[in-house]
Amino acid sequence: MSEPLLKVRDLKIGATVYPPGEKPHDIEIVHGVSFDLMPGKVLGLIGESGAGKSTIGLSSMAYGRGGVKITGGEVWVNGRDILKSKLGDIRKLRGGEVTYVSQSAAASFNPAKTIMEQVIEASVEQGKFSRRNAEARARALFAKLGLPDPDNIGSRYPHQVSGGQLQRCMTALALCPEPDLVVFDEPTTALDVTTQIDVLMAIKEAIRDTGVAALYITHDLAVVAQVSDDIMVLRNGDMVEYGSVDQIINRPQEEYTQALVSVRSIEHEEKSPTAEPVLSVRNITARYKGTKFDVLHNVNVDLYPGQTLAVVGESGSGKSTLARVITGLLPPREGEISFAGRTLTPDFKHRTREDLRELQMIYQMADVAMNPRQTVGTIIGRPLEFYFGLRGAEKKKRIIELLDEIELGEKFIDRYPAELSGGQKQRVCIARALAAKPKMIICDEVTSALDPLVADGILKLLLNLQKIENVAYLFITHDLATVRAISDNIAVMYKGKVQRYGGKTQVLSPPFDDYTDLLLSSVPEMRLGWLEEVIANRKMESAGN
Repeated sequence: MSEPLLKVRDLKIGATVYPPGEKPHDIEIVHGVSFDLMPGKVLGLIGESGAGKSTIGLSSMAYGRGGVKITGGEVWVNGRDILKSKLGDIRKLRGGEVTYVSQSAAASFNPAKTIMEQVIEASVEQGKFSRRNAEARARALFAKLGLPDPDNIGSRYPHQVSGGQLQRCMTALALCPEPDLVVFDEPTTALDVTTQIDVLMAIKEAIRDTGVAALYITHDLAVVAQVSDDIMVLRNGDMVEYGSVDQIINRPQEEYTQALVSVRSIEHEEKSPTAEPVLSVRNITARYKGTKFDVLHNVNVDLYPGQTLAVVGESGSGKSTLARVITGLLPPREGEISFAGRTLTPDFKHRTREDLRELQMIYQMADVAMNPRQTVGTIIGRPLEFYFGLRGAEKKKRIIELLDEIELGEKFIDRYPAELSGGQKQRVCIARALAAKPKMIICDEVTSALDPLVADGILKLLLNLQKIENVAYLFITHDLATVRAISDNIAVMYKGKVQRYGGKTQVLSPPFDDYTDLLLSSVPEMRLGWLEEVIANRKMESAGN
């Protein structure tokens, strides 16, 4: 048996927190975690936000992000404890022996430098390769990772390639110095399913072909099951369970792991329309100001009271643009929108207060959708004042009722957004929308930034509130598991057009058009060998064409 490439023993990591109105104090966020990673193997680190996944992953580079400090334990890389290494040796380790792939390539690349300059930088600086040889290796990696025009794509700037292509460029950057270990930190979370599968396939094949070891960090168990040999489940800085992919997926021992495996068990029966549509979108064509090309082309959809229309498609398909047209933020070039039996004026500035009240929106990023200086009570209370003129005790009573509806309770009324978890913040945004007593709510990727268990709770809450309030949801998402869980009708969008439209059962049943087939086949399944099957099928299709 060879020695572990990475050996972590009793790792403890802490940070200093600065609570409002209190003295700063130290807390421990990782509590004595230990594990081994053998050369050429992949260990998946999985758990909800705050579990310690990224913090543990970065410790393999002796690095603590955002004031985080490694306070105890040992981290051995290639037979030496790097926590005892000198700064010069640590610099050689980072970008040499151990490299890192972040979640957002767009935020990590320098927009002022070409992709090639950035991909080869560490290899040249570390003295691993000459510039000429580093460029040759980069071009070979671009080809291996399935990037278009691998000989020339390096001359482009980051904004000149797609999100999925840039994520693969970052993988090339990490592999270029021939590292022993790569830390993949949520590398596909920000991508839509069709792009995610391409990147996932490229990463899987690159790991296999280069023989590099990897830590693969994610909160998506179906994804990590496709690339890992073993999985470590984390929660609140503790290791909950550790085992092979087969054991964790098929025979989980701990209750928390079992909950992760069974997430998205929501069963929502498709409802048939029982009334006139609350929303009718007719022949909508739209383009952004100052551009020459339409981004929506003759879009037609209906949404009925108490039902959910899921609008699904990859990034750039027109989902959020349709929402902007419906809300009046982007007046259409052609077509009209009927809402609650009346025609909406194209520009929100000319809509009535009743129009604004009855059509609400919940945003993807709850963090930036709330004023950090306002309490939960103030945030929820604003629409109660604006639309209904509520004040004093009457307003507070309604705020408490809404907090009970979203399963938080009165104790949250005086808290600030910074004192809430991601799921709690999204619940407050839901309560704010419900405060207006709307007929319809646009939910724009409201669970995509949340962990699976938290997202599951939000979806169940939304379905329960729909039964109580008879509110209609236009649910924008690229998550097909969410679509199956909550929708009554589905509109599949592609390049600004409605590609497929109808009831959930009809849309998700064959025969499929090519794009819907690609979309559905790209959703990771929580079973061993699924990705290999997809890779083999796509290679056969390519050979057949």
